[in-house]
Parts: sequence; C-alpha cells; structure tokens
Amino acid sequence: MKKQKRSLQKRIFGFGAIFVSLVAIIIGVSLYFTMSHAIEDEIGERALSIAKTTAERPDILAGFQSENPTELLQPIALEIQGLTGAEYIVIGDEEGYRYAHPVEDRIGEKMVGDDNEQALVYGKSYVSEATGTLGSALRGKAPVLDEQGEIVGIISVGFLKEDMSLIFARYIDNIAYIVLIAIAIGIIGSSILARTIKKELFNLEPSEIANLFMERNALIESIREGVIMVDAKGIITMINTAAHEVLSLPTEAQLVGRNIWEVIPNTYLLQVMETGEQHLDRPMEIKGKKAIVNRIPIRVGEEIIGAVSSFRLQSDIDKLSEELSQVKQYTEALRAQTHEYHNFLYTISGLIQLHSYEDAIELIQLETAEHQSLIQFMTRRLQDPFLGGIVIGFLNRAKELKVRFILDEDSYLEKIPSHLQKHLFVSIIGNLVTNAFEAVESKPEAERNVRIYIFDNGEEIIIEVEDSGDGMPNGLLDIVLTEKISTKSEGDHGYGLVKVKDSLNDLAGKISIERGDLGGALFIVSIPKGGYLHDKGN
Repeated sequence: MKKQKRSLQKRIFGFGAIFVSLVAIIIGVSLYFTMSHAIEDEIGERALSIAKTTAERPDILAGFQSENPTELLQPIALEIQGLTGAEYIVIGDEEGYRYAHPVEDRIGEKMVGDDNEQALVYGKSYVSEATGTLGSALRGKAPVLDEQGEIVGIISVGFLKEDMSLIFARYIDNIAYIVLIAIAIGIIGSSILARTIKKELFNLEPSEIANLFMERNALIESIREGVIMVDAKGIITMINTAAHEVLSLPTEAQLVGRNIWEVIPNTYLLQVMETGEQHLDRPMEIKGKKAIVNRIPIRVGEEIIGAVSSFRLQSDIDKLSEELSQVKQYTEALRAQTHEYHNFLYTISGLIQLHSYEDAIELIQLETAEHQSLIQFMTRRLQDPFLGGIVIGFLNRAKELKVRFILDEDSYLEKIPSHLQKHLFVSIIGNLVTNAFEAVESKPEAERNVRIYIFDNGEEIIIEVEDSGDGMPNGLLDIVLTEKISTKSEGDHGYGLVKVKDSLNDLAGKISIERGDLGGALFIVSIPKGGYLHDKGN
C-alpha cells in the first residue's frame, strides 16, 4: 500500500521543531566555545597581571639580591599563590633555575616548558600555554629587573587547564537549560505556526490546493466567456483562452503580469476596485468588437484585493436571442394552431347540440378540404419540412389575428441545401412575417393582407414578404437594417430587421424593399445556394 503523506500541519510542526532544535543546539555549542575562550583569555590576563605585579615587588628584588634567595622568595610565592588562587607561582633566576616552587623538592631544578626565552632574553611579559611538571597550564610570564634594568629572574604564574575545564563544566548546565528552553519555545511556536498556516489555507492540504487550482483552471477554460482577473495594482493574474480569442491575440501570448491598461485601454476594472461597485451586463467595445461585460471586485473581508471581468461578444448573444426567438415563434405557431382547432371543435360541438348535423358535416368537410389542399400544396411546392412547418404555423397565427395570409401559388422549393443553416432561414422568414402582421394589425379586418413567396431558381433562393400596411419611407431601409427603429411606441421592438440583416450576412444574402401591389412594404430577399461568399473567420 502507498504510504499516506503526513498532513501539512504535522509537516510544518516537524520541520519547525527540528529546525529550531538544531539552531538552539548550534547556538548553545557556539556559546560554550565562546565562553570557554573568553574565560581562557580572562585567566591568561589574570595570570599575566599577577606575574607582572609580583615581579615589581621590592621584596622580590631583595630576595634575588640576598645570599639565599629561596629562603626569602618561597614564602612570598606561597603567600601570593594562596591570595590569588593560582595553581602555582614559580620564581626562577636569569638561567631559569627555580628559586621558588609549590613542590619544594623541585626547587633548584631547571624550569620546564621551553617558554621562558621571551622574558629572560627579551624582557617581555606575555601569556603562554605549555605543559609543565604539574600539567598543561596557562602561564603568565614576567621578567624581574634590578635597579639598572638588567634581567635577574622570571616570575611564572600558572592556572591548570584541567581546573579551567571544571569551570567550563559549571557553565554547561546553564547553557543546556537555555538550549532546552529555546527548543521548548520553538516547538510551541512551530505548533502555533502550523495551526495558523493551516487555518489560513482553509484547512486544506497541499494536494487538495493543487487539485483545486487545476479544477479552477479547467473550469475557467471551459467557460465560453472571456475571463480576466487583475490584482489591486491592475496587473493581470489570470486570463483564459476565450479572452485571448475576443482580444484577437494568440493563446501563447503572455498577458499574465502585464498591466490591464496595456491590453484593454478602455477598461473600467480599476474604477470597480476604487468604488467597490459591480458592473453587470454593461456594453463595451473591445478591440473594435461590441461586447457585454461584467465586472466584479474581489474582496477578502472588507479589503478589495482585485477584480474579475467576464465578457462575451454581442454577436454571440444575438445568436442566442435569435434561437430563442425561433423557439418562441414555433411555440406561438403551435399555440395559435391549438387555439384555432379548439374554436373549430367548439363550433362543431355547438352545431351537434343544436342538431344542425348537416352544417356540422359541411364545416368538417370544408375544414378537411382546406387542410388537405394546404398539405397537397406543401407536398408539391414547398417540400422542405423546415419551411413547411413555419409557414403552416403562420397560417394558423394569421387566422387568430384575423389576417388573410396568402401563400403565393407560384412558390416552389424542394429542399434547403444542407450547407446552409436552416435556423437562419427561420429567423429571416419569422421576423419578416411577424413585422408584416404588426404592420397590418391597425387596418380594418378586410384590409389585413400578408403575402409570402418562396422560390428556388436554381442559383439562389428568393423570399418575398408583402403586406397591406402603410409601407416604409424611401431611404429608410439602410437605417432600419442597422439600428433599432420601430413604429411602435410601447414595448421592446425594432430588433427584427436588424436580426434579418445579421442572418443574411451569415448566408451572404441581400435584401431590398419596394412598394408592393398590396399597398404596403415588399421585402425581397435573395440567398445564393452556392454557399458563403466570404469567410466568417476573417
């Protein structure tokens, strides 16, 4: 089985405790050696000071000038040794032979250590480390000078290294206590740090954070809207592939780390961060393209740390609107057909209840004949079920609106070519016929006429929609095809012809308007069957 990784909190605690312990031990060892050297230096200076002071005493010089120097110097050396705590004080003549020594048997012998030359030859006072008869020691050496400044002897004050080690040992316990206290504080601090970091990371493990990061990237890339995120300074921290496409930049272009002003000069993200207000469904032009933009500040508590913007091209939204419009038209057609048949059934039911059986039969035969005639016409002249369905739907809608809907008997279309998008045909016919119905709704019922003509001449598909309304002023076609203009004062109108123009652009079609025989507007649409005349990707 795969060994399970320790939690982040345990790892932080473990690493922190080990690190602090190592640092504390290193500091403790360093402190020990530093103190040891300091103590050695201090004891050496002490030995040197005792040696120099002793060498300058008059009774010491008098002892050197007496007939028996040892008799006078030995008691003085022992006295100074007792007062100062030195391990030994040795007094020797100019040749290095002992006049005084803690061990009386060694008086008269040559001083050992080979470290007397600087004092006896050059008259210097110094500290040396050497091994004598009593062991390794730090020695303070000072020459003894007579009244003429001549070197007559040497004073050697020693402190054994062994005794110094005992002094050092007394400090080890204190240093060890300090190290242990430091380790304990480090362990407690590591525990607090581990809990704090885990809390800051929402109690998530590194693997969970990595998974969330990858899931976030996958989610953002799956969104069809462009998404850009910036920090508080306006630096881009995240951008998805859809945003690159909207900005007309290659995916490999490095935008993260750049200022948002360099990429989108007319951005309002910085204003959103300053005010803290959201911008929802705001129109904007990005790189010459119309888009709908959302801007939301990113907050951590009360602080705004950045902002995120999502945007989508207006053309994409228009396509969705067209599809919804088509669904609505189908739904409306079905509702009108259902309503018409309900009226028909109610009429038959009333005639039967009135025992007008002949009238009921005549009505049924009339309706059946009309329906069969329509079906036969569709079968012979408009064989494409897609167009046949919408035409029948508008026939039923026209009955409900009390409009005479004329399907030109010269119409003929076998099938819409597969490479042409059928939903665009539905959008074009639907919007033109709907506008025609609205154009005649204010007319008397007898004058409400709408005619549709669909014909395939082999090279292009011709669609004509004519109404008996008031028509359209000359020169207004170019405007209504590009701007939202409507003759209605209420409601949300005026989009129909703009959508027709957009659909025709996708099909490489053309539209024109004339004064029709019915007295109103006549819209003539031509769509080439050969396919697109331009590449939509350019």
